[in-house]
Amino acid sequence: MNKNLITREGKEKFEQELHYLLTVAQPQNLEDLAAARAQGDLSENAEYDAARNEQAIVESKIKELEVSIENAKII
Repeated sequence: MNKNLITREGKEKFEQELHYLLTVAQPQNLEDLAAARAQGDLSENAEYDAARNEQAIVESKIKELEVSIENAKII
């Protein structure tokens, strides 16, 4: 796989964002999902749909950052 050329500061920003997503955004999203699930009928639950959409966005960004960091080459 090709290495991504990146500055040390750029890599640190990626790592900080990943840390935030893993320690703040992802746990908050799981709480939101649990709260929405507790409301009952999921088929008509807009909060549940919104939480699921947010989960997909967060998980996608985590994977993207992990790959970028893994393939980073400091310039």
